[in-house]
Amino acid sequence: MEWERIRKRPEDRLGANLADYDEYARTFSWAQARAELDGLPGGGLNIAHEAIDRHILAGRGNKLALRWIGRNDELRDFSYAGLGAAANRFANVLAERGVSKGDRVFSLLGRVPELYAAALGTLKRACVFSPLFSAFGPEPIKARMAIGNAKVLLTTEAFYRRKVEPWRQELASLEHVFLIDCSNNLPPGTTDLGAVMAAASDSFETVWTGPEDMALLHFTSGTTGRPKGAVHVHEAVVAHHMTGRLALDLHADDIFWCTADPGWITGTSYGIIAPLTNGATLIVDQAEFDAERWYRILQEQKVAIWYTAPTAIRMLMKVGAEIAKRYDLSKLRFMASVGEPLNPEGVVWGVEAFGKPFHDNWWQTETGGIMIANYPSMDVKPGSMGRPLPGITAGIIERTAGEVREIARPMAMGELALRPGWPSMMRGYLNEEERYKKCFASGWYLTGDLAMRDSDGYYWFVGRSDDVIKSAGHLIGPFEVESALMEHPAVAEVGVIGVPDPTAGEVVKAFVALKNGIDPTEALRKNLLGHARQRLGPAVAPKDIAFRQNLPKTRSGKIMRRLLKARELGLPEGDISTLESEER
Repeated sequence: MEWERIRKRPEDRLGANLADYDEYARTFSWAQARAELDGLPGGGLNIAHEAIDRHILAGRGNKLALRWIGRNDELRDFSYAGLGAAANRFANVLAERGVSKGDRVFSLLGRVPELYAAALGTLKRACVFSPLFSAFGPEPIKARMAIGNAKVLLTTEAFYRRKVEPWRQELASLEHVFLIDCSNNLPPGTTDLGAVMAAASDSFETVWTGPEDMALLHFTSGTTGRPKGAVHVHEAVVAHHMTGRLALDLHADDIFWCTADPGWITGTSYGIIAPLTNGATLIVDQAEFDAERWYRILQEQKVAIWYTAPTAIRMLMKVGAEIAKRYDLSKLRFMASVGEPLNPEGVVWGVEAFGKPFHDNWWQTETGGIMIANYPSMDVKPGSMGRPLPGITAGIIERTAGEVREIARPMAMGELALRPGWPSMMRGYLNEEERYKKCFASGWYLTGDLAMRDSDGYYWFVGRSDDVIKSAGHLIGPFEVESALMEHPAVAEVGVIGVPDPTAGEVVKAFVALKNGIDPTEALRKNLLGHARQRLGPAVAPKDIAFRQNLPKTRSGKIMRRLLKARELGLPEGDISTLESEER
């Protein structure tokens, strides 16, 4: 079926931070956005000051900043003043050990309170915070800490013994390892974080940092080669704050839940910084996905804004919309999705299950914050990424003979590009200047994503440039094929690749995971092929479908098409360090 746009009512615009997109975009400036934050004397700027200190100074220290829900439903509440005190203690722990401005502090933790205190304390000390996926194995951890010249690591004793201790002596820069969940027999060369935090002062004056001082180091994996360390500076907080307000509609009285793993940039930009700078209350759940638990948290915690990922939405779709209707979700005002494009089926399913759509948005590790989004006050076109944030200039470009040309024609396929200059734009790949320079040409940042822009200014994701399938003269975006198959009631997830064909060059092959209780029969395979052919036409529809119980995904939820292709064709798998552990 063709998805109709989801119209927003006048009441959807009432109270929205971005009530009139065109007017706001016309008058917006990043200088104006910067003025909404306090800053430090002499033109300084520090993320932790904006997230914590300025609220305390303004008399809002008693407000609930973070509610942590343990695996066994234990609750721990942190006011802004309480979270600030914990951050101060960690900053003092660093200072007492000679860890100073610019030094790199790595974390290898799940969603535990110590991570949030450490992130903010690291920034208050003017050090650089770099979170790692807790599911990483020893080699990915070692590679990233070596590239980042890690001086400090914060992790659990179990992770340390299994994932770090075997190679620690090979990393000369690593001077301090702080452990949580400690036994009575600490590994040599490690420190019990709880003990030193308890002895540290809860007063600390934030070290002065300038807007261009390095604050965050996030790693992103390419299809081949070693991980890239994307450098972000303290000025990024301007974008975190503003995009939280505009794209996620954060208000100071909101209860906000971002389900992202803290090892992924979303878990930092929008799982820590944006909700705190906006004065909201952040919900953190330690446990992994469970549909009943998630609905219970939405109900019991009275969540107003929920930011999750397409993978989670598809898992909720697997168990059906009826379960959602057993819970009181009346406080839920806005739902957003990120990580990979959200299929139209998932957007519309939100209306069935929750009475409102999921709002997809687009950004990258390199952009540091949301760049294109569907807003509360704007009609949603299911399958679209939405429109650029105020202050962001996007375009569709093509590269020919070394030249870059913008394409103005509606729905023409090309590379999505952005004009540089927004505050959260990466300032480099650490120690890889040439790799960084290749991201820019003719005044554009080149994203590597193919997209289209319609006549209303909405952007539509096609696929990564190296994912696009070239078949008998047609350029086929895998997302279009995946979305068509997702419409079938038996389908839970889809990954689409091109496989070599002697006549067409490439043909489309789909890998399908079915919903619970549905058997992968030959009759169903033929039915799916027919469904896709009817929806897409013979030139675009897959020629083959293979059933898989699970599809390989990154910890951030993206289906790894390149890994499907490598396995199908017997090619090298490349960097799989971000692959979910159960998929290895």
